[in-house]
Amino acid sequence: MEMILNFDTIMLALGLTMIAGLSTGIGGLMSFFSKTTNTRFLSAALGLSAGVMVYVSLLEMMPEAYEKIAEVFDGKLGKVYVLLAFFAGMAMIALIDFFIPADENPHEFHRQPMSGQQPQKLKRTGLMLALAIGIHNFPEGIATFVSALDGLDVALPIVFAIAIHNIPEGIAVSVPIYYSTGSKKKALLHSTLTGLAEPVGALFAMLFLLPFWTPTVGALLLAGVAGIMVYISFDELLPGAEEYGHHHYAIGGVIVGMVVMAFSLLLF
Repeated sequence: MEMILNFDTIMLALGLTMIAGLSTGIGGLMSFFSKTTNTRFLSAALGLSAGVMVYVSLLEMMPEAYEKIAEVFDGKLGKVYVLLAFFAGMAMIALIDFFIPADENPHEFHRQPMSGQQPQKLKRTGLMLALAIGIHNFPEGIATFVSALDGLDVALPIVFAIAIHNIPEGIAVSVPIYYSTGSKKKALLHSTLTGLAEPVGALFAMLFLLPFWTPTVGALLLAGVAGIMVYISFDELLPGAEEYGHHHYAIGGVIVGMVVMAFSLLLF
């Protein structure tokens, strides 16, 4: 698959990243209109998201990265570079986790009942979650943008998967802010702003990565994005799906996600 970096491709990549990011606002809206959370649906949806990300990362993006790097480096050297980029992507997200306190880290956050908590403490919880999720969404924006440059067959499933996993993040931010302030507007605003970190990440990639774009850069970024996706799947999505207490729904979602991804790549 040949990458053509024209204006339309870049604008499409930015637009897809915006859609994925703004899905945190959907989570914010859902928290206002739903009396109870459908935990089975969330568990299956997060599992499906993980299945899509793992499958597309290992069976589409990594082979594509190997193919691109082979245009520049012969033998095993190119493959070593791709593998280093893959694990560097994982390391980047792990480093972000390391520097964010566990209580505010969305990967470590455990749902707590809202009743009985001090409004100021609830507000701080919501604001710190918004900040932490925004930090995590920045590299996700880079990942979505780079994948979109490589073609819609890879980009659309990733956008779909990230959008699904951003919805619970929007809920996690909006609920404590709403309970502490009583303002739906503020809660929705903060949940939406966390998602805007993704298009900011895309803009960063456009301004600082595209000027240096070569087949080697494209291959290494693709491998790094694959590492980011796999790490997010194992560190955030699968534990999040299991946390709702529906193991078989979570695993079923993973399998369905892989099946959907496999056949969609065959068709498109």
